[in-house]
Amino acid sequence: MSIEISIVIPTLQEAKLLPDFLARFDHSVLERHGTELIVSDGGSEDDTVAIAERWGAPVVRHEGTHRQTIAEGRNAGAAIARGRILVFLNADVRLNDVDRFLATVPLVLAREGVVAATAEVQVFPEEERLSDRAFHFVHNAYVRFLNLIGEGMGRGECQVLTRAVFASVGGYNPHMVAGEDYDLFRRVRKLGRIVMLPDVVVYESPRRFRKYGYTHIVWGWTRNALAVIFRNSSSSEEWEAVR
Repeated sequence: MSIEISIVIPTLQEAKLLPDFLARFDHSVLERHGTELIVSDGGSEDDTVAIAERWGAPVVRHEGTHRQTIAEGRNAGAAIARGRILVFLNADVRLNDVDRFLATVPLVLAREGVVAATAEVQVFPEEERLSDRAFHFVHNAYVRFLNLIGEGMGRGECQVLTRAVFASVGGYNPHMVAGEDYDLFRRVRKLGRIVMLPDVVVYESPRRFRKYGYTHIVWGWTRNALAVIFRNSSSSEEWEAVR
């Protein structure tokens, strides 16, 4: 199979949600679109790696003694990717339509002046509350606005760009504990436009929102964004894995 698209999934203790994620990627669909899945594991002690290997995904394992950042994990997965297009998805998401997503990605990146793409994010439908719907409605509009004015924005739940663009900006900043997704797209947008993938929805687990609440999380995002802008770093010293 000739590989056109490489999907990189960073993981850490994702044995609970990874099976559902992988089950949605039918091998015949992946073959039709020339797509590979790569799991980049940050040192899981549960069954995450075994689940990925049973599915048949190549697994990159973090062998260092330090706590790997998600940026390092994504970079490590990209390093072995064979596709011309890199797609970064988190393990706690679902796509509303995998086939449509894979068909849409190359078409969008082929548009004149477009160098990267992201997608609308919502909460798993079966777990969605009114507060989730309201927050994501506003946040998706905010992401569209920032990309419209050329600021560059796309959450790590879904970031899409070509390997050439990724390499030209040096990939994710491996030292950033948080805000690495915003930092990447701020650098990428200097090369061209970032757009939303049409008719694509990425559903995410609300687990972090349930534990901390939206006010706490938005404040954390804001602090990290300001640190990225003014210090080229993140304000968080460690990103807690909520599982």
